[in-house]
Amino acid sequence: MALSPRIKKLISTMLILLWILIYSLLVMRLAVNILPEANWLVTLLFYAAAGIIWIIPVGLFFPWMNRDARPPSRDL
Repeated sequence: MALSPRIKKLISTMLILLWILIYSLLVMRLAVNILPEANWLVTLLFYAAAGIIWIIPVGLFFPWMNRDARPPSRDL
Protein backbone atom coordinates (compact mmCIF):
# COMPACT_ATOMS: atom_id res chain seq x y z
CA MET A 1 0.00 0.00 0.00
CA ALA A 2 1.49 3.30 -1.07
CA LEU A 3 1.09 6.28 1.20
CA SER A 4 -0.42 9.44 -0.13
CA PRO A 5 1.81 12.54 -0.26
CA ARG A 6 -0.29 14.13 2.48
CA ILE A 7 0.25 11.22 4.87
CA LYS A 8 3.96 11.15 4.06
CA LYS A 9 4.27 14.83 4.89
CA LEU A 10 2.38 14.37 8.14
CA ILE A 11 4.59 11.44 9.18
CA SER A 12 7.74 13.32 8.20
CA THR A 13 6.67 16.42 10.09
CA MET A 14 6.00 14.43 13.24
CA LEU A 15 9.32 12.58 12.95
CA ILE A 16 11.24 15.81 12.35
CA LEU A 17 9.66 17.43 15.42
CA LEU A 18 10.46 14.37 17.50
CA TRP A 19 14.04 14.32 16.17
CA ILE A 20 14.56 18.02 17.00
CA LEU A 21 13.27 17.48 20.54
CA ILE A 22 15.50 14.46 21.17
CA TYR A 23 18.51 16.05 19.49
CA SER A 24 18.21 19.30 21.44
CA LEU A 25 17.96 17.45 24.74
CA LEU A 26 20.99 15.34 23.84
CA VAL A 27 23.05 18.39 22.84
CA MET A 28 22.06 20.26 26.00
CA ARG A 29 23.07 17.31 28.16
CA LEU A 30 26.36 16.97 26.33
CA ALA A 31 27.04 20.71 26.63
CA VAL A 32 26.42 20.67 30.38
CA ASN A 33 28.93 17.84 30.79
CA ILE A 34 31.64 19.11 28.43
CA LEU A 35 31.52 22.88 28.12
CA PRO A 36 31.85 24.30 31.65
CA GLU A 37 35.62 23.70 31.64
CA ALA A 38 36.09 24.17 27.90
CA ASN A 39 37.96 26.88 26.09
CA TRP A 40 35.87 29.50 24.24
CA LEU A 41 37.03 28.10 20.90
CA VAL A 42 35.87 24.60 21.82
CA THR A 43 32.54 26.04 22.90
CA LEU A 44 32.19 27.92 19.63
CA LEU A 45 33.04 24.84 17.57
CA PHE A 46 30.67 22.67 19.62
CA TYR A 47 27.70 24.97 19.10
CA ALA A 48 28.55 25.51 15.42
CA ALA A 49 28.70 21.74 14.83
CA ALA A 50 25.57 21.08 16.91
CA GLY A 51 23.72 23.77 14.98
CA ILE A 52 24.55 22.12 11.65
CA ILE A 53 24.51 18.38 12.38
CA TRP A 54 20.77 18.20 13.15
CA ILE A 55 20.02 19.10 9.53
CA ILE A 56 21.53 15.89 8.09
CA PRO A 57 18.83 13.46 9.32
CA VAL A 58 16.10 15.97 8.52
CA GLY A 59 17.41 16.26 4.96
CA LEU A 60 16.97 12.52 4.52
CA PHE A 61 13.21 12.87 5.00
CA PHE A 62 12.69 15.31 2.13
CA PRO A 63 13.29 12.94 -0.83
CA TRP A 64 10.97 10.35 0.70
CA MET A 65 8.38 12.93 1.69
CA ASN A 66 8.23 14.52 -1.76
CA ARG A 67 8.40 11.33 -3.82
CA ASP A 68 5.19 10.76 -5.74
CA ALA A 69 3.11 7.78 -4.64
CA ARG A 70 2.48 6.57 -8.18
CA PRO A 71 5.09 5.85 -10.81
CA PRO A 72 5.41 8.45 -13.56
CA SER A 73 3.41 7.71 -16.69
CA ARG A 74 5.25 6.95 -19.91
CA ASP A 75 3.37 9.04 -22.42
CA LEU A 76 4.94 9.03 -25.88
